[in-house]
Amino acid sequence: MIRVLILIFLFISSNLSAEENTMILKLKDGEVKIELFPDVAPGHVNRIKELANSGKYNGVVFHRVIDGFMAQTGDIQFGNSDNKEFDLRRAGMGGSDLPDLKAEFNNLPHERGTLSMARSQNPDSANSQFFICFQPAPFLDRQYTVFGKVISGMEFVDKIKRGDSNNNGAVTDPDKIISFKSE
Repeated sequence: MIRVLILIFLFISSNLSAEENTMILKLKDGEVKIELFPDVAPGHVNRIKELANSGKYNGVVFHRVIDGFMAQTGDIQFGNSDNKEFDLRRAGMGGSDLPDLKAEFNNLPHERGTLSMARSQNPDSANSQFFICFQPAPFLDRQYTVFGKVISGMEFVDKIKRGDSNNNGAVTDPDKIISFKSE
């Protein structure tokens, strides 16, 4: 009887942990299910969950989208189309009002569907911006913090409006995050 109770407890706690680290990113074409990796990037996962669950990503545009590479979003300061400070020309230059994060580079590869934090030249400068890889990008491995991966709905990520390849992927009239929250 005790073994059965232990197994039930382990099953329930395992499912709760999985749900706790699953996010839903709602885009114009559908919902994207994302698994977060707190075991390799706890600080980054906590930041993403904090900002997402407080609604900070809702209305934020995909300001830089490079076909065959990635879609970048997460500039809460200048990239939120619902915010009075919205400025598409400055989107990608801001973050949140929280301090920057210490790098948590890990051995997870930048594959199709990988979520990773954007940053400046300073390894400890990630804040709120992140990107989703369209294709493998091994040249980013161990240089940027991987914190999650798309587990369903990548076909909706593929439909994000692409930017101008002559202007580093800057997007005119960009798509935006409708909502981003824990499952």
